[in-house]
Amino acid sequence: MPSHAERKFVPYRPDQMFELVADVAKYPQFLPWCVGARVRSRSESEQVADLIIGFGPFRESFTSRVGMTRPGLITVRYENGPFKFLENRWRFEPAADGCEIDFYVDFEFRSRVLQAAIGTVFGEAVHRMVAAFIKRADVLYGPPPATVHVTPALTPDPARR
Repeated sequence: MPSHAERKFVPYRPDQMFELVADVAKYPQFLPWCVGARVRSRSESEQVADLIIGFGPFRESFTSRVGMTRPGLITVRYENGPFKFLENRWRFEPAADGCEIDFYVDFEFRSRVLQAAIGTVFGEAVHRMVAAFIKRADVLYGPPPATVHVTPALTPDPARR
């Protein structure tokens, strides 16, 4: 399965994006193909969560261990389910007026049928997923402020009068 890496600027603070991504229990409210989520355990630095993903006729659940290093890093380690492997990482780096998100995912299903089904839409699916997190940030934290460019008023030159 091809991996996907994406780097994107967002007009939100790293701690805001960290909290949004770390809130796994709310994924079904906004994340495409996520139809269920349950956090089994949670501490300041780690949570164990079950997710149910569904697309077309497929519905699969898996368990992952989510490492959380505030406010800049979330890593996902696959524990159990339909994958041969799953690697996922989110980095949130401070930037002027927001943060840079560095997102990486790589996985492979055990089932060749599932692998073939997701393989055809993988790139689009990942872009939609990242976009869903950004849209969720707009909902939680408000839309980014519009950039306003002010042109100073021209003052008449007294010598030209």
